[in-house]
Amino acid sequence: MSAVAEQGAAGARRAGRRPVTSRSEIEHIALDLFTRRGFDTTTVDDIAQAAGIGRRTFFRYYASKNDVPWGAFDEQLHRMRANFAALPPEIPVMAGIRAAVLDFNEVDPDEQPWHRRRLRLILGTPALQAHSTLRYAAWRQVVADYAAARLGVPSDALVPQTIGHACLGVALAAYERWLTEEGSELRDLLGEVFRALEHGLVAAGAEWAEGDGVS
Repeated sequence: MSAVAEQGAAGARRAGRRPVTSRSEIEHIALDLFTRRGFDTTTVDDIAQAAGIGRRTFFRYYASKNDVPWGAFDEQLHRMRANFAALPPEIPVMAGIRAAVLDFNEVDPDEQPWHRRRLRLILGTPALQAHSTLRYAAWRQVVADYAAARLGVPSDALVPQTIGHACLGVALAAYERWLTEEGSELRDLLGEVFRALEHGLVAAGAEWAEGDGVS
């Protein structure tokens, strides 16, 4: 579509409704379309039309449709790095990671229903899995970089990389539980699994089993 034609089409849409003015509004509209129509069958043009914007405006916010469910992920990673850098040097490594991950997952109450939709799409849509792998790797690396700096080893060393993988694994477990347990709080679930990781998952599991009467 030419720039003139795109502007004309966008202008026609705007005559009937106010165009959206923020990334958050675009994401809400897109998430609603993904939920009702399915991710695979919803196109960029569908999102742009529903939002009252042109394709060019859409691509100023997102490189592709696959980026929409992730929202401002890159900005959040920058904030996570800043939070790690601001942690006191005496805090234990895993306690510091827990604090930063909880902050990373801080979601405004009004945004939580939308956050559930995001996670359901990300965790349950096959078309997003390859894209998600890149995002997961970036998240793991932020964690590994912090662990490496605290341990005084290269960030690509085995232990910090293992810490990054382990932290992503328990975070995903908490997300999946949050999506299936109505009334649960994501921060509570994340706090529980990261405390368990901090103190040793095997030991935590053994204590739970003993308390539950399982040998």
